[in-house]
Amino acid sequence: MALLEVSHLGVVLQTHRGPAAAVRDVSFTLERGQTLGLVGESGCGKSITAMSLLGLLPDNARVSGSIRLDGQELVGKSDAQMGQLRGDRIGMIFQEPMTALNPVHTIARQVAEPLRLHRGLGASEARKQAIALLDRVGIPDAARRADAYPHQFSGGQRQRITIAMALACGPDLLIADEPTTALDVTVQQQILDLIRELVAERGMAMILISHDLGVIAQNVERMLVMYGGSVVESGSTAAVFSHRAHPYTQGLFGARPALGAPKGQRLTTIAGTVPELVDLPRGCPFAGRCRLTIPECHVTAPPPEALEPGHTVRCIRLDAVAAETRGVLA
Repeated sequence: MALLEVSHLGVVLQTHRGPAAAVRDVSFTLERGQTLGLVGESGCGKSITAMSLLGLLPDNARVSGSIRLDGQELVGKSDAQMGQLRGDRIGMIFQEPMTALNPVHTIARQVAEPLRLHRGLGASEARKQAIALLDRVGIPDAARRADAYPHQFSGGQRQRITIAMALACGPDLLIADEPTTALDVTVQQQILDLIRELVAERGMAMILISHDLGVIAQNVERMLVMYGGSVVESGSTAAVFSHRAHPYTQGLFGARPALGAPKGQRLTTIAGTVPELVDLPRGCPFAGRCRLTIPECHVTAPPPEALEPGHTVRCIRLDAVAAETRGVLA
């Protein structure tokens, strides 16, 4: 049995313009020790998918499909029941440590909180383990600084503290949502190295959410490319990087800066703008922005098609994509 099984997940949000499908028919599985990346533009559904796993959606959200953790169905659980899983079986590293940490509590108290809630530890033992966690994630002189407040730490140190909180109870699944946002490149690499080391050390499964393809390439075994709340391409990271089959995936890769490009050369862009969720077409969510759009794309929801074992694409114009690719190679 897989650790996590997500089947036909759908999330509909109520907006002032009517219902909007924020997540549409998303399915994937994750085994213990595996790493999975979610990639795509802002608003593509990555974070909403993650929040669905934690039961942290808005009150007006309607969730359909199935989310099973070790065979236990999570869809339909009460907030109190989900609260028993959050921080215990599922850990979360939020993308903004400035807002993830409470400014009026010491870091020792915040790291110790899940240990007291889920492990029933007393104040003294929870504090001792919190200090050990802070030391493990690289907070200098952790015992002395444990009673400091978040504003007394740098951005990189605050992110390390949120990692310690997420890992306090040894979760089975770690979700890292843009964990290096607003950090400089050197600190970013340190944080990613730390997460990768801790995931391997503790045998956790991990979902890494990022818009940075380089981060995905270095840190996960499998990936989902999302657009308009849908998974348009999925597979091993190596397979998707080497054989980019969906026009949207090709657009994401084409928009990356290239080393050695002539000075002043403009980056390739994807035509059009991301539509609001209520304006997405009934068929392929990328229809209209895609250079290969035909009328059927607007009305036909593309079925998943396997290019090779484990590498799946949702596009009814794969023949045209392949012909175009052959033309470029020729």
